[in-house]
Amino acid sequence: MSAVTVYTDYVCPFCLLAEQVVTTAIGDRKIPISWRAHELRPDPVPTLKPEDPYLPAIWNRSVYPLAESLQVPIKLPSISPQPRTNKAFELLALAQDQGLDHPYSMRILRAFFQEDRDIGDPEVLVALAAEAGIDPDEARQALESGAYRERHREALRHAREDIAITSVPTIVVGDQIFRGVPPLDELLQAIDRLESAPAIAAAPVNRRGQV
Repeated sequence: MSAVTVYTDYVCPFCLLAEQVVTTAIGDRKIPISWRAHELRPDPVPTLKPEDPYLPAIWNRSVYPLAESLQVPIKLPSISPQPRTNKAFELLALAQDQGLDHPYSMRILRAFFQEDRDIGDPEVLVALAAEAGIDPDEARQALESGAYRERHREALRHAREDIAITSVPTIVVGDQIFRGVPPLDELLQAIDRLESAPAIAAAPVNRRGQV
């Protein structure tokens, strides 16, 4: 069975919220959720600060109302400036090799948006990876050696050039691409089609999503 693929940046709250919709749409079906990297603000682009007006405004206008409707606990993290996610994505590549990209990604998202933990700190990442089932010594070695650095760069190129990602979450379901948090009914229909006739992703569908 083909997977539902979610392109994410771990500092985007809509990615945590979208997973709730995806999980609801999948239900009891044996369809895996596969996670892929896309940095919204790669180095040297400055990351956002929660004390500046932009983040509180978009959270109050969009994030909190959607989270309440989905019944997902979430809060604006206090870390300032927001952490870069390249190291977290290097460990995503390790998690992918072990079939743990979904539990790993969810652990990172929940740590940031529900526990206010610094997901740019390598030691925090190693601990979170261990909680997702990855050997902590292997995770630490991967970060210290840069073993997955080039693979992460290729993942960013793939998202930008091959899939034309401009915002996250971007969710690929068979031949359909959703930009942002998709309506549940549309996602259900796409997953029904995926179950019966998996296909290659095609034209994008614009939805809300980037932070």
